Order: sequence, then structure tokens, then C-alpha cells
Amino acid sequence: MLSEETWRELRGQGVTRTFRERSVMLRQGSAGTHLLALTDGLVKVVCREPGGVLTWLAFRGPGDLLGEVSVFHGTTRTAEVIALTPCTAVVLEAERFRRFIEQRGLVMDLMRQTLSRLRESDAHRTELLTLPLVARLARVLLRLVELTAPGSESEVVRLTGLSQEEIAQATGVTRNAAITGLRRLRDSGAVETARRTVVVKDMKTLRHWAMTGPAPTPAPSFAPPPAR
Repeated sequence: MLSEETWRELRGQGVTRTFRERSVMLRQGSAGTHLLALTDGLVKVVCREPGGVLTWLAFRGPGDLLGEVSVFHGTTRTAEVIALTPCTAVVLEAERFRRFIEQRGLVMDLMRQTLSRLRESDAHRTELLTLPLVARLARVLLRLVELTAPGSESEVVRLTGLSQEEIAQATGVTRNAAITGLRRLRDSGAVETARRTVVVKDMKTLRHWAMTGPAPTPAPSFAPPPAR
């Protein structure tokens, strides 16, 4: 991540634009003439496979750069960015962005960000192979909380704009399996669900599920009777 000061300077290099919910912000196959600095909202990054099938790649939130890879490599975009909620972003022209990065010696910072994203992708693939469904689902929700409400622990966090199909894609399961997993989280008190909304009600319980199991049963509030 760039420092607050650098992020503020970077935003000053472009023009602010708003995007409607479900609109395509960056289109796969288009030229890397510009990138976006996301300042508000939640997006998903997907890849359109032959035949039109969408493969989920990542969620991104405020403070993330979108489309920088094609800008640096001078290639067409290999993925598509879609707004899940109303979004605001700064449009940065490619050449001006490259000049800004070079003049301020930020190439290594961006390389570290790229490596961090690669590690994130590797960790996600490992989770798909090794963790049970509800643990994977809980981790997806925790990542979304971190994107939309960084550092939140006790407050209720409302995640909007997500369909059950998108949650299923991010978890690597079918829609029906995702519904079953959400029901278990709901029954445990960790979340509440509504149309395109997941409300995280108990962060501690959700973290327990993310560690591969349900929250521990609370100890009884009364002492057991003495043995006879």
C-alpha cells in the first residue's frame, strides 16, 4: 500500500469519476491507456473465459489501484473490473502515472504490492484445497470486512452488493453450498443475511469459524452441583 501522502498526491494526478452499481469499470481486452485509483466502493475482478464463463479473481476496496498491470506492461487487459456497489475512482492516464511513479521512486512499492497480491492468490488457492466450506466462507467475509471497514472488531459491519452467486464463486463452491454455509453462520449468530447483503453481527464468532470450526460453546454461568 502507498503512504497516505503519496496516495493523496496520486489522486491529484487524475480526474474523479463515479461508477454505477454493476457497471464495468475496466473491460477485459481493452488497451491499458489508464488505470483507476479506487477511493470508495467495492469491486470484483473477474476473467471472462471462452464461452462467457466468469472466473472470480479478487475483491478490491478503497485504496487499491485497478488496471495497473496492463499500464506497466503496455498490454491489453487480461481481467475485468465490475462495481459491486456505487464506486468513486480517480482516472489516471497511463503515461502520467508512469512518470509519477518513476519520479518519486515508487517502483519497488508497486512491486511489493504485486507480490502481496500474488501471495494472496496463492493463499486462496490453498484454502480451496484444504479448508472446509464454512471456514472458507468465513475467511471471504473477513476479507470483505477488512476492505470495507478496516480495523473493525466490535461494530456491526454491513456488506452490500454481493449476490449469493458471487459469494459462492469467491468460496469455490456452488450457490447451494454457499447458501448452506451462510445458514450455518447465521444460526451461530455470526451473520445475518438479506438480498445482496450480509451483516456481520459477531466478529469473534466469525473469526472462530475462519479457524476451521464453530465458535466454542460458552461455559455455563452456574456451578455444577457437588458430587454425592
